[in-house]
Amino acid sequence: MEFFEFVISLVAIGGTFVTIWVVLIYRRKEKKLPEAEQACTLAELTQMADRMNQRIDTLESILDAEVPGWREQHD
Repeated sequence: MEFFEFVISLVAIGGTFVTIWVVLIYRRKEKKLPEAEQACTLAELTQMADRMNQRIDTLESILDAEVPGWREQHD
């Protein structure tokens, strides 16, 4: 009878450790996902800012050519 009690306690303790280990691994992977999404979003925002900067430069050059004193009027 002592052997069965030993096996049952061993399975219970092992199951507890395995469960805790799986939960910790799952949480670690879950925390990594938002960081990857944020990095992707940051890269997209950087590209959008670069495109917007190019458009503003284009518009300013057009205004410089067509309306020479526009900068002084709006400062």
